Amino acid sequence: MTRAHVLPRDAAAIAGIGQTEFSRHAGRTELQLASEAIVAACADAQIEVADVDGLVSYTIDPVEETELVRTVGLQEIGYSARVPYGGGGSMGVLMHAAAAVASGVADIVVCYRAVRARSGATRFGGAKVAVNVANTHAGTTASQWCMPHGALTPASWIALNATRYMHQYGATNEDFGRAVVQLRTYAATNPAAWGYQRPMALADHQASRWIAEPCIRMFDCCQETDGSVAVVVTSHERAAAMPHPPVGIAAVAGAARFEQEIASDHYRPDLSVMESSAVLARRLFDDAGFRRDEIDLAMIYDAFSPILFMQLEALGFCGPGEAKDFVGDGNLAPDGSLPCNTNGGLIGEGYIHGLNMVTEAVRQIRGTAANPLPAVEVALVSASRTGAILTRS
Repeated sequence: MTRAHVLPRDAAAIAGIGQTEFSRHAGRTELQLASEAIVAACADAQIEVADVDGLVSYTIDPVEETELVRTVGLQEIGYSARVPYGGGGSMGVLMHAAAAVASGVADIVVCYRAVRARSGATRFGGAKVAVNVANTHAGTTASQWCMPHGALTPASWIALNATRYMHQYGATNEDFGRAVVQLRTYAATNPAAWGYQRPMALADHQASRWIAEPCIRMFDCCQETDGSVAVVVTSHERAAAMPHPPVGIAAVAGAARFEQEIASDHYRPDLSVMESSAVLARRLFDDAGFRRDEIDLAMIYDAFSPILFMQLEALGFCGPGEAKDFVGDGNLAPDGSLPCNTNGGLIGEGYIHGLNMVTEAVRQIRGTAANPLPAVEVALVSASRTGAILTRS
């Protein structure tokens, strides 16, 4: 049954994408990076920057809207919003933008994220050694419980869930490594990726140092990246008049549950299950009327390799505890049943909050990706508690 909270299919579409280079030292501010990505996205859509009347980003993005308006020359902003929940909320910008366009409060909305995760004032994945306004909710709301025990980083927070998952289902770090090898294989042929021309064998993965034993090694972690990504969203009708075939936002959903945290979910009863992704799947597939076997490409948030496994199961692509076999059987490869993260993912390409998963899905649907799949009609972009289904229109 279609529920009332599902947006009409193809009410909105992606008409343009833009990005900067991904690096470890951009040498310029987040404002500059965001401006470059937005200008590139508008050029891709062949619209004037001044035509944009909506902006959507994230609560943790440092680029302030009024400075951005002044810098890129936006003339009249009718709508702006920011999405919480860290990387898990990364697909939420599509929901905000699509809702704004569908409701008529904005005609052309740009979603953007700019980050200096490597060269900024603090390392994005570094230790959070004190609670302050900026980091109390940066990943866990339980800092007072985590800090005394040395759980100071996103990797250590996720490790508690991942260790429980391994115990529950008999998964090993070597199982996680098989997914990483596939991601690095994709990245090795993607010139935009950190892992370009750097394929990796399972032995390399197993030789990398522990970040949080026994679940997360260095190569299980996403790349701390400098860069920016922007996406232009407008009505399907308007997008159809632009140069590129529109990429329809056929379904969007969010699923933030009671007692969930941004990264750790330590208060939920079963740490081995990514419950928000299960709810997200119900909203994206069941409520919006899509089947899992319709998905030609899955772009799944892989800040750390264990959460890729947990999302594959929670989204319903395999059963509980089956991800290790699903991955081991090669289903994430181009000729597998679910080609996944074909740009190399956040582990192989770079971490721009997950928004670079959207640009890869658009490129695959357009047929312009570095690792093109044959005829992608339907793509899933998912980040634990927010997601969308994109379609060739």
